[in-house]
Amino acid sequence: MRLGVAGLMPRDARQVTDEHAARLKQLGLLGVTCLLPQPETCTRQEMEHVRAVLGRAGVVAAQANAQYERLIDPDDRLRAAGIKGLQAACRCAAWLRADSVYVRPGSLNRAGHWTPHPENTSAETIERLVASLEQVVVVAEEERVTLAIEGHVVSTLDTAARVKLVLDAVGSPALRVNVDPVNFIPSIPLAFNNRAIIDDLFDTLGDHVVAAHIKDVVVEDRLVVHIAERPAGQGLLDMEYFLRRFEQTCPDGWVLIEHIPDEAVPDAAAAMRAAAGRAGLAWS
Repeated sequence: MRLGVAGLMPRDARQVTDEHAARLKQLGLLGVTCLLPQPETCTRQEMEHVRAVLGRAGVVAAQANAQYERLIDPDDRLRAAGIKGLQAACRCAAWLRADSVYVRPGSLNRAGHWTPHPENTSAETIERLVASLEQVVVVAEEERVTLAIEGHVVSTLDTAARVKLVLDAVGSPALRVNVDPVNFIPSIPLAFNNRAIIDDLFDTLGDHVVAAHIKDVVVEDRLVVHIAERPAGQGLLDMEYFLRRFEQTCPDGWVLIEHIPDEAVPDAAAAMRAAAGRAGLAWS
């Protein structure tokens, strides 16, 4: 398994510099997420330039993460725009030679992709997601890139079982999983005893996992229920157990530190290296 980061990069990968790449190399983070705010406007020349800048420091694009409209939007026009945007991201990923393309299943809540809505897991919403992904995987297969879809308890894909349902319905080897155990913690008991979540994810989805996002989780001393993210190594997640399951399942995959400010990345990277050591594992 390989340690990388979703951070330490410009909000638009096309603005990457040698200084960005050198910082990643200095921290031993040789894989990075490349953000693509407007994938349809990116050119092959621009993506190859990004790849070259990173490559000079020995860094690669671990994942391409693009902005696009919701794949589950009831508005056919907006959903079509989302499909087109993710298809464009597939082409960008091919030019970047990225290991995967990050896929958000979305939410019907207008506040954002990762927000709750009562109809997020309805049959109609799942059907729209499958129909959208069926169009995206055509391009992914043509470009020979891997889609890595992620779930979350507030999103359309709220459980490992529902993720598997969508994978089976789409039925393409190009559609795989970006696993993040913190995203699937739905309750206080499971926050404190999260091996059950980790096992459910890998037992259900293990054959499909290609990458991971890593952060930590805490239960806050507030009413009513507040389960919050923390930087990796600063919470309750059984990190050693997660890394052992990931190594068994996806030994060449990227584990990408995420959702922290850039200045916190060195400490999170150190925590991940320490966790791997305690687990008897080594980062490649």
